[in-house]
Amino acid sequence: MSDHYYSRTPQIESDRKVHEAVLVGRPFRFVTDAGVFSKTGVDYGSRVLIDAMEFAAEAKILDVGCGYGPIGLAAAVKAPAGHVTMIDVNERAVQLAAENAALNGISNVTVMQSDLYKAVTDKRFDVILTNPPIRAGKETVHRIFEEADELLVPGGAIWVVIQKKQGAPSAFAKLEAVYDSVREITKDKGYRIFRAEKEA
Repeated sequence: MSDHYYSRTPQIESDRKVHEAVLVGRPFRFVTDAGVFSKTGVDYGSRVLIDAMEFAAEAKILDVGCGYGPIGLAAAVKAPAGHVTMIDVNERAVQLAAENAALNGISNVTVMQSDLYKAVTDKRFDVILTNPPIRAGKETVHRIFEEADELLVPGGAIWVVIQKKQGAPSAFAKLEAVYDSVREITKDKGYRIFRAEKEA
């Protein structure tokens, strides 16, 4: 089936559901739908990243491959004086992310449809967050890592969650090839959280 969650316009019939989750110490409600990543609720990898991620309250943040929004919206709560830009190639996901921002009363976000970074090449960020689209292939995932470097301010960092069995070792090696400092922040049930920092 070619209709994956990284398709621009999912053809699969809509099947909207509402899921509840507690993230960053507060309850969220998320509208999900068929044709988007983790439609049955916030996936474990995203939760591990949300629990691990750290940044300043005023940070400018980019969520790459935002899906229906859990990582970006949680980041917006953790950075109340900052701003989160949320991008995804999937138009259905983008619509849901905007809807979920409003549903949860979160206003310090901008949601945009974007093929990788095309819509934000003129912007710079303190932090980039990604639960990368593994099913899009290693080349796409590694492009996310490489091209993030151009969008980070000096001293900025990209945070990545990836499963060991889905390429964590090669992802870590790729990050080391691009960034000055790469650390494994935590690991949980096979998920690894990497933080790669751009030279200040």
